Amino acid sequence: MLNLMLLRNQLYIDGKWVDGNGKVPVIDPSNGEVITEVATAGESECDAAVTAAHRAFPAWAKTAPRVRAEILRKAFDLMNAESENIAKLISMENGKVFSDAKGEVAYAAEFFRWFSEEAVRIAGDFRHAPSGDKRILVTHQPIGVSLLITPWNFPAGMATRKIGPALAAGCTVILKPAIETPLTALAIVDILERAGVPQGVVNVVMPTPAGPAVSKMLHDPRVVNLSFTGSTEVGRILLKEASDRVIRCSMELGGNAPFVVLEDANIDEAVKGLMLAKMRNGGAACTAANRIYVHSKIAAEFTKKFAQAMSQLKMAPGRDAGAQLGASVSIKERDKIAELVERSVKAGAKVETGGILPEGLGAFYPPTVLTVDKTNEILKYEVFGPVAPIVTFENDDEAIALANDSDFGLISYVYSGELSRAIRIAEAIDSGMVAINRGMISDPAAPFGGNKQSGLGREGGFDGIHEFLQTKYIGVEI
Repeated sequence: MLNLMLLRNQLYIDGKWVDGNGKVPVIDPSNGEVITEVATAGESECDAAVTAAHRAFPAWAKTAPRVRAEILRKAFDLMNAESENIAKLISMENGKVFSDAKGEVAYAAEFFRWFSEEAVRIAGDFRHAPSGDKRILVTHQPIGVSLLITPWNFPAGMATRKIGPALAAGCTVILKPAIETPLTALAIVDILERAGVPQGVVNVVMPTPAGPAVSKMLHDPRVVNLSFTGSTEVGRILLKEASDRVIRCSMELGGNAPFVVLEDANIDEAVKGLMLAKMRNGGAACTAANRIYVHSKIAAEFTKKFAQAMSQLKMAPGRDAGAQLGASVSIKERDKIAELVERSVKAGAKVETGGILPEGLGAFYPPTVLTVDKTNEILKYEVFGPVAPIVTFENDDEAIALANDSDFGLISYVYSGELSRAIRIAEAIDSGMVAINRGMISDPAAPFGGNKQSGLGREGGFDGIHEFLQTKYIGVEI
């Protein structure tokens, strides 16, 4: 049974839970049932959130870093104490299996701990100018009111990955979660409230429709920073909107990760790594391996073993015992997956397993493995689901060229028995992150972000807090 204390369904503005201008249902995608209805925000609620964040900023910016750190550390402890309930909530509204949801909670909580530690370690600089006529003093100050926009696929992790560094830096925030998965974000804000976050520092709004409201906030002179995670298409629109006032932006956008398996790789380990890289979160991850490139010498064996592993996954509602693949977030998203597979098959793809739309309730799509040629259009899309297309290659240069044949460059995966060879290929692939002989490398202590159209800036690691800081140089006469 879910802890009802965590089931918040109102907006959170200026330290108060408030009703909005309407309500929208939150649907359990595994069965189509309404979990609850959540409040939506109109123009007045969004303005109130901006006003609250702007009013709270001066005091929060001056709050001692240690105090900010201790609040975040308490939030970390509370999230861990309530991880079971938060995971149930994620599974209910998102559809993912409970084990994935539990892992997400642990990952999400860690951002609060990491940035509680970074809050007290914001470095500066004091040195002689080479000219000898002054001292150079460099300091970093909180940038101000920040708008945070998060997606549905990791409703906890994406929220804390932005809220953590923002609060650690001394910024105040307005969070707009995905309308499909607002309950997790509201539960996290409830935890922050109990951890002692002052009134107005964190605000949550869910405007419907979102576009005009977000545009208005970005054109409000009190909003000075935007952190967005979502599709590249929406990211481009937001960048254009933000450019009118030259708002600083950090963008974690789409991915279409290549997974390269060289002929000297341990096949069993590569299959194991691909199961994690592809099927974590049911494939609904910007880091998901979407283009599988396997050397022709081992392709048949690798494909057979991988297809067998995929076919054995238990597809069921996320909270069912033993479930390994849950529902997509909605029927609409599931149907996108099915359409991509159908088009791929018409273009010549061979179905090794899966590929058949199941009957019955819920937004389910089976684990699917395709063998395709390098021109198949499915390779151009970020498939947000359990679909893995496999392509063969003949040599390292071809593997690198295929891996780089994308507008995206978030993460790549390389499997090889020779470390130096793997590193050479990793350095040649144009992506912000590369995993060598691992199916997952996301870590709050590491910089997360991509190249090309996968985004701007970095989240996590030592870099993450600087997305919410601005550098100031002071020349001192001594």
